Amino acid sequence: MVTTFGWFYLVGGTVLFFFWAYGIVSFALDVKNKFVPAAKQWRDSRKRARADAEAEAEREETERQLY
Repeated sequence: MVTTFGWFYLVGGTVLFFFWAYGIVSFALDVKNKFVPAAKQWRDSRKRARADAEAEAEREETERQLY
């Protein structure tokens, strides 16, 4: 038969495991829903800025060659 202390130990371990698992799942969902889209947006804005700079440089070069 399990003693009172044994029941507290089992219940406490179960509760701690629940919060540990909840924390891992919550972190994974945060990464998926917040950090990954932010990283993609940052990467796309860097690509767009680089493409804009190249287009501007090409436009200036073409303009310089015309005059």
